[in-house]
Amino acid sequence: MGQIFGMMAYGLGTIIALALAVAIVYLFIKDITQKQHTILRNFPVVGHLRYFFEQLGEYFRQYFFLNDREEMPFNRATRSWIYRLAKSEGGIIGFGSTYDLHQPGALIFVNAGFPVLEEDRQQTPPLVIGGGYAKKPFTANSVFNVSGMSFGAISTPAVRALSRGAKDAGCWMDTGEGGISPYHLEGGCDVIMQIGTAKYGVRDANGQLSESRLREIAAYDQVRAFEIKLSQGAKPGKGGVLPGTKVTQIISQVRGIPVGVDSISPNRHHDIANVDQLLDKIAYIRDITGKPVGVKTALGGWRFVNDLCDAINRRGLMWAPDFLVIDGGEGGTGAAPQALADHVGLSIDEALPRVADALIQAGLKERIRLVASGKLVTSARVAWALCAGADFVNSARGFMFALGCIQALRCHTNTCPTGVTTHNERLQRGLVVEEKYVRVAHYCDNMNKEIDMIAHSCGLTHAREFRREHVRIVQEGGQSVALNMMFPYPKPLEKAA
Repeated sequence: MGQIFGMMAYGLGTIIALALAVAIVYLFIKDITQKQHTILRNFPVVGHLRYFFEQLGEYFRQYFFLNDREEMPFNRATRSWIYRLAKSEGGIIGFGSTYDLHQPGALIFVNAGFPVLEEDRQQTPPLVIGGGYAKKPFTANSVFNVSGMSFGAISTPAVRALSRGAKDAGCWMDTGEGGISPYHLEGGCDVIMQIGTAKYGVRDANGQLSESRLREIAAYDQVRAFEIKLSQGAKPGKGGVLPGTKVTQIISQVRGIPVGVDSISPNRHHDIANVDQLLDKIAYIRDITGKPVGVKTALGGWRFVNDLCDAINRRGLMWAPDFLVIDGGEGGTGAAPQALADHVGLSIDEALPRVADALIQAGLKERIRLVASGKLVTSARVAWALCAGADFVNSARGFMFALGCIQALRCHTNTCPTGVTTHNERLQRGLVVEEKYVRVAHYCDNMNKEIDMIAHSCGLTHAREFRREHVRIVQEGGQSVALNMMFPYPKPLEKAA
């Protein structure tokens, strides 16, 4: 019996060896005759190792070779800090920080000689959006909120966990341009319905804005406001792209598009070609829905915001957007052409204070709530945004990390290993809603607490008292300059009587 098994094993081994030899010979011939890849043509078979290690390189660098502050787009120190907040493990460290205070761009907050006592601290007050202009204004309680991530770009369990977590934390959730789904509503959180260039979720059979759909969505009490998206930081001048493999039956129903067909948004709204048409559309949607209406855009210069302010002052405050979301060029949860992601759109560091200046100068800062977005995932960066002039901050990737994202850089491939951006049910299984929604809530709650902590250290009773003189920016050479020196507050223009 032993001899029989031995002969069978020998025969099987021989077959495997022959099959392997044939495969190598086939691969050798294929490589040496192909004309596309120089390395494979010159070094057949072994040349494949080059592509194998190149593919694995980004993962080796992420975990083994780069230090805690080097990696992009988010370094390990930042990701670990978010994970700790999401687990409510605290942001306490020992033996000093690895944050380089001499690096240009480093943030240094101006602590007070006599900080605010515990008993004198106040909770950061809410702000009303659309008060006096929308029939149903929106009272926003949280400084920190969930930015737009489209259903389709992110998965069903991700949307469900964000909705439930946002409800517990008392923050709003932006739908992104993919429309509003039952999963956005099931958690009971405040929702901002984004209207993208393709009008997903509010379009008629011809792809035009549907008045009946606007009324239908506005009837939900949870839908607190509408947001017209002109562009986003990751790809200004380019519409969204959702591969057909991610357009499932439910996404087809929510967006109003065919199943399995690539979902490609126009690069701008066909019915909005200038600021006057934009203001007309804002007033139209606000009149139909009774809800506040805002605008989201990335900036490449100051012409747009200056023209917008001039048009509002010419036409009257009732025509103004109720809020303005400025997305920095650092943005980007989904797929985007690298040329646009790398080189188009101003950083939030430059865009935000300039927009705030334009609103102050035009006398519109109290009328239009200013929301900042673009890689603002830590309490220090959010506090900087408040100093620069923001009223609120939106974050997408911060909340993705809270959901368990590991920065695998596969958001556009439908193979996300953590289930956040895939519709593969096997991979979605790892994202347990009952566990992750708690982390979403913890992240938001702890962010707001740390923002207040920085404010109290600066001698302020709450975070809405931040001004530009409360933060300094490190320059070349290691010296810091106060933000109000880099961006002095402008004087409001005198308006004709």
